[in-house]
Amino acid sequence: MADSVASEFIPFRFRVAFYADEAGSQLVCRGSFSEVTGLEATTTVKTLKEGGRNWGDVQLSGPTSFAPVILKRGFTEVGDLWTWFDALTRQANYGVRYTGLIEVFHPSRAFDETPDFKWWLYQVLPTRFKGPDLSATATQVAIEELHLVHEGFVLERRS
Repeated sequence: MADSVASEFIPFRFRVAFYADEAGSQLVCRGSFSEVTGLEATTTVKTLKEGGRNWGDVQLSGPTSFAPVILKRGFTEVGDLWTWFDALTRQANYGVRYTGLIEVFHPSRAFDETPDFKWWLYQVLPTRFKGPDLSATATQVAIEELHLVHEGFVLERRS
């Protein structure tokens, strides 16, 4: 028989926070989400043909690009992610970028414990905000999707 704690369904396994500084000490807003996609980096390869090298081209590392990170089905805990997005669009604060932290928790543990690992995102900028469909009978969450672009990420593992 499976352990009842391990079989519990925790809909929000990912806690996301945004900080005004890279050290992660000035919390701006935080939320919990059930899905995070787009943690992806792609390096463009530059090929160099070298005279006398007949067994293949030299492969050089070129620029790296990062896919947008998409947070799905979440709610905010501290501050408000909408306020940040609204400040960038309607209030013309185009340069407001934050440091993002995505904490990943094991399905059998709650948020008050240590996360299994963390993703730090740098120079984060929200590009799309999608609220839930409003219906009196629906059980929607406060944020359906939030799209974020960034300039790089670092994985921090639990030791």
